[in-house]
Amino acid sequence: MQTIVYDGNKAVRLTKPKLSTDDKVMRVILVVAALILLLTIAFPLYSMLAKSAENSQGEFIGFANFTAYFANPSLYQSIEQSIFVAGTATLTVLTLSVLYAYGLTRTCMPLKGFFNIVAMIPLLAPSLLPAISLVYIFGNQGIAKEFLFGHTIYGPIGIVMGLVIWVFPPALMILKTSLQNTDGRLYEAATVMRSSPLRTFFVVTLPSIKYGLISAMFVVFTLTATDFGVAKVIGGQYNVLATDLFKQVIGQQNFQMGAVVGIVLLLPAVLAFFVDRYVQRKQVSLLSSRSVLYVPRRNLLKDNIFFVYCSVVAAVLIGILAMAAYASFVTFWPYNLTLSLNNYAFDMMDGGGWSAFTNSLEMALYTALFGTIFIFTTAYALEKSQGFRRMRGLIGMLTLLPMAVPGMVLGLSYIFFFNSPDNPLNFLYGSMAIMVISTIVHFYTVSHITAVTALKQVAPELESVAASLNVPIYKTFFRVTVPMCLPAILNISTYLFTTAMTTVSALIFLYSSDTQLASVAVLNMEGAGDIAPAAAMAMMIVITSAGVRIIHWLLTMKLRSRLLLWRSPAL
Repeated sequence: MQTIVYDGNKAVRLTKPKLSTDDKVMRVILVVAALILLLTIAFPLYSMLAKSAENSQGEFIGFANFTAYFANPSLYQSIEQSIFVAGTATLTVLTLSVLYAYGLTRTCMPLKGFFNIVAMIPLLAPSLLPAISLVYIFGNQGIAKEFLFGHTIYGPIGIVMGLVIWVFPPALMILKTSLQNTDGRLYEAATVMRSSPLRTFFVVTLPSIKYGLISAMFVVFTLTATDFGVAKVIGGQYNVLATDLFKQVIGQQNFQMGAVVGIVLLLPAVLAFFVDRYVQRKQVSLLSSRSVLYVPRRNLLKDNIFFVYCSVVAAVLIGILAMAAYASFVTFWPYNLTLSLNNYAFDMMDGGGWSAFTNSLEMALYTALFGTIFIFTTAYALEKSQGFRRMRGLIGMLTLLPMAVPGMVLGLSYIFFFNSPDNPLNFLYGSMAIMVISTIVHFYTVSHITAVTALKQVAPELESVAASLNVPIYKTFFRVTVPMCLPAILNISTYLFTTAMTTVSALIFLYSSDTQLASVAVLNMEGAGDIAPAAAMAMMIVITSAGVRIIHWLLTMKLRSRLLLWRSPAL
């Protein structure tokens, strides 16, 4: 390409510099990544949108399906009930997590490390596990059903309780980070001005964490409004949007109305996502070079109060896990409480047997391996390439889109796109590959942000020096970038593995008889009345996820002592 410029009376031709081999490689990676993301995110969602405007014969009917949906009182009522349980659960979780995070960051109470670990327990299990435990505690034959004072656990009470337990960890992580990033000088000023602890909390603490609080609110609302597992197990006749979607697609095979419900379910998630992104753009750094790290001071009364509070919350979380573990060993609840391994004989149950568990292991390993490679390589090309702005902007948008798409909506869109006979990718439908792809896409955004954050910490001068020495980009990538970002790479792979083991929402539409999964087996066994075996399978998921987390911790500790010596101040 040539550009003509005029220097006085002379016309000078400027030739655009040729792309280097490294630049060409980067652009090829970006083009391939964009194509893959379009095929796995944008096109499936468009297929669902198109299906919502068709009748059963595939003819275009516009908004007729939406009119029929909102004209049906029972279906329309599901929207109100979803908003109610999501709103109630969100307010409850925010209150509990703010106090818990405050105790971990702003007090000198003992056992903080223990409380941190216990708070993450729900991340190791599918959302079905808290619901199963609540059935054993407050169900018709539960050990503490009288504590509900005549109310039933099968309905909004049970859904809210199960959701609160399940979404407590992500809310806590966001709020704990916000509380840790507060300038200690503000509290010194409050002390000098003799401000009371309560006034300091409302004047200093809450304003400093308002953006984290808003982010946590939208994250929790999205998760609770779109969750399927808790409502399916303990919802009873109380319908929400997620269970309506399942009934329309699986129960009635009404794919057009299922697409309508999917779009309705997508709207609050998309709205929450964009509001959250807008709020984050408004956020400014509260820490500067002159900031002072806040160090809590001992206050016997406050420390004891928060120690008791955190102990109660931790006891509830441990109790939920312990109840599921105990129920998995009981021979026949509640008539024969003898402990045995009968419930772990999965091959004798409806749900896929032990092969479902091995399928989950296989799927989680593939997800961790291929997902980590693709996500990190794409993030590297996105961060280190120059120019190609439109393509980079498209990929950046596509990497954030999965965060706004509920799992069930993603799974349903995959049915419409990959199961179409006109699609050359039709061979993927019903295979292990499509479940791996959907899981990677479902949890893409968090992994991508982790990779980008790690890559931004690598000085760009390293690539410049390597290029000046004519070192190929692939050598720089494998010899410099990967070792320096290895902790983040391990974080991504561990995150993808554990979420692949525990997720059920997207996969409920995609598995086949040959690719039954452990999380889906929990759902199917519970639906068939085999609640104890369902608890046993859920515990196998917990044990596996915990084992992987421990291995990740050990590898990270080893990396800190060997591969990351370059970070040592002594050097």
